[in-house]
Amino acid sequence: MSLEQAQQKMRDAGVHPRAIDVFTHYYGELASGATGMIPEAEIEPLTDVPRLDAVDVTPEQAREAIAHTAIIKLNGGLGTSMGMDRAKSLLPVRAGKSFLDIIVAQVRHTRETYGVKLPLLFMNSFHTRQDTLAALAAYPDIEVDDLGLDFLQNQEPKLLVEDLSPVVWPDDPSLEWCPPGHGDLYTALEVSGMLERLLAAGYRYASISNSDNLGSAPDARIAAWFAASGAPYAAEVCQRTPADVKGGYLVRRRADGRLVLRETAQTPEQDLDAAMDIDRHAYFHTNNLWFDLQVLANTLNERGGVLGLPLIRNRKTVDPADETTPAVYQIETAMGAAVEVFEGAQAIEVERSRFRPVKTTDDLLVLRSDVYDLVEDHTLSERAPAPLVDLDPAYYKTIADFDARIPHAPSLLEAEALTVRGDWTFGADVAIRGQAELHGDDQPRTVAGGTVLEGTVRGD
Repeated sequence: MSLEQAQQKMRDAGVHPRAIDVFTHYYGELASGATGMIPEAEIEPLTDVPRLDAVDVTPEQAREAIAHTAIIKLNGGLGTSMGMDRAKSLLPVRAGKSFLDIIVAQVRHTRETYGVKLPLLFMNSFHTRQDTLAALAAYPDIEVDDLGLDFLQNQEPKLLVEDLSPVVWPDDPSLEWCPPGHGDLYTALEVSGMLERLLAAGYRYASISNSDNLGSAPDARIAAWFAASGAPYAAEVCQRTPADVKGGYLVRRRADGRLVLRETAQTPEQDLDAAMDIDRHAYFHTNNLWFDLQVLANTLNERGGVLGLPLIRNRKTVDPADETTPAVYQIETAMGAAVEVFEGAQAIEVERSRFRPVKTTDDLLVLRSDVYDLVEDHTLSERAPAPLVDLDPAYYKTIADFDARIPHAPSLLEAEALTVRGDWTFGADVAIRGQAELHGDDQPRTVAGGTVLEGTVRGD
């Protein structure tokens, strides 16, 4: 009965039947007790990954491959963790330019360099679509081949933990729904018709990444490597560091030798120490990936639209901001988990520069600082190693609070780490050297313009 209620709710909301079939598959897994856990005993560490810097690619191979590639950006997030209520990609990050502005510039540069069309597409949510398309109207040249500029991710009902029925929340009906995780990419491509349109227009490959990762610019070298490999699917990976222990990483399944993405949420508690061992599991998944559009279309057709990605059972509350509201499950999948679906899937080790995500205002401060230059191809060139930044979430978590207190990013060129505790506002031309710590309380304080911060400073 609960499943039928959820299915009817999706039909009433106009969700595509194929997307309802995918939801039904995962509902069955959830109801049967599936947790998506991947025990250490069932996997082996990933080794011997080819390095991009060792790949030999001719200009002709690069141009041919990128000419048949489409760029897709995941753009469904509102940046709510930073207090935003519109597409996170519209946040200004460098000299007044937003993520979206810089992405467009990167695509334009690649088009001019190789003389190719290179479609740019965004997977939007219902929440991000209007603002994103309005911003893209400033770039009338960006659409090619009548493909449009976006397609919509699907939505599904949140399920009450107690009986797996779809939650009803009259105070805010929008809280009854959630996205199915970015693993919905494949379903959304198919049911929107975008996959068919891309293939009809002659495109064979897709490069996918998050819109908040400016490191994942179009790369013809990787396109050429991927095309020459004949692989149906490939993931970009980087060497793990202690800062990467909570992210997803690739392993090899003992049963069939296939690559598998393992997320922290899929790791049994007894295996957490092994999972966080960066010497044992050396490569993390950047969430930049490539796949063959025709192979994807064939596989979706063979499987009735259900790729069968591992379930991620995400337990939350109906209102994520109110822990007293009823507990719910959100059924999710990770797009990177598709690596196990395609026989012959591969991984390639890329430079760390292809992974520059912005998840918090800590990351944003570094991105806005002089650690980076925005160079001719509109990628970020690192002038110095990025320092560790830890801002007091009580005063800097939201964009509004962050911008009010740090209107001018301090120089971080000579910084190793910056920790801020308390309510501090930064003047212009502040510089951080070595390891600096600011300690205060709820009393507003100011770092005067031109100050050089080094060591520990305590508010009086």
